[in-house]
Amino acid sequence: MLDIPLAKLAFLVTKARAFDAKVAPVTPEGASNPTDDGEREILADRPRDATGQELEDALASLNGDELDEVLALVFVGRGDFGKEEWSDALRQARERRMGPAIPYLMGIPMLGDYLEEGAAAMGWSLESEEGRHL
Repeated sequence: MLDIPLAKLAFLVTKARAFDAKVAPVTPEGASNPTDDGEREILADRPRDATGQELEDALASLNGDELDEVLALVFVGRGDFGKEEWSDALRQARERRMGPAIPYLMGIPMLGDYLEEGAAAMGWSLESEEGRHL
């Protein structure tokens, strides 16, 4: 019933969560190294940080049917559709994909959470797969 492999979906969830965790860089006064800044620097969104590129590349590697499913899972995960409305969610995803799907998906706050919640609502568990990508 699902074209996208669960391992690939779990990888997207992991990358989306890492991307969502990024924040604007802040340098606390007096901080000069990771010990001083409480290791917060890793969450700073820097221009050469590969986190966003990794998510974009992962989304770009999907074929059209997989992209449709990812978007439909977002719809289900945020409560726009229920499990019984999966075909409607897929239809809306296909219509939305007429535009640029990747920037749209990357602009969704909590993308990883919505994907995982959508998969859970459909009865698909990503737990065993997510551990492989940490």
